[in-house]
Amino acid sequence: MSPLPESFGTFVAVVGPSGAGKDSLISYAQRRLAGRPDIHFVRRLITRDSEAGGEDHLAVSAEDFEDMREKGGFAVHWDAHGLRYGIPASVKNKLALGHVVVANGSRSALDDFAEAFPRLLVANIVARADILAHRLQQRGREGEADVSKRLQRGPLAIPEGFQTVTIDNSGALADAGEKLTGILVNLLAERNGVA
Repeated sequence: MSPLPESFGTFVAVVGPSGAGKDSLISYAQRRLAGRPDIHFVRRLITRDSEAGGEDHLAVSAEDFEDMREKGGFAVHWDAHGLRYGIPASVKNKLALGHVVVANGSRSALDDFAEAFPRLLVANIVARADILAHRLQQRGREGEADVSKRLQRGPLAIPEGFQTVTIDNSGALADAGEKLTGILVNLLAERNGVA
């Protein structure tokens, strides 16, 4: 395998438990960095109705998803909670330009992310258990028993070997949002040799 060019960009996989506020943080950073042509926020393809709420995603049927997978349309794909998720292969074009690409990821698929993206940063979003419970109940997508089951799974640790930053989103969204925004800007500054 040929060495990676110095200019190759970084993929940022935003992960964390349900209710940690991953989508809210991504949206916050996207608004703050709207004028940056070198930072890209990816919409995942999901086999879920576009009206289901939650993140801004591209809804696809199970058949279309499988067709895309067979044709190499995904850089990474995985299954979770009865749904299929995919990051489009086109993100590699942005990375080849030295840009930063950000997407909601999955802790269960981090090995696949690492294989697809040689420069990978895992942004691990966490929040206190009481905050997670409140947010899950507020969004109303699951019953109390399902919320309880999610919380009982406990925090999934990020395996060793991944470059990881942890952001606590238990407080004000702007506090955690500014941290994520700063991390993304610093990735480009480091790549460009700016202290």
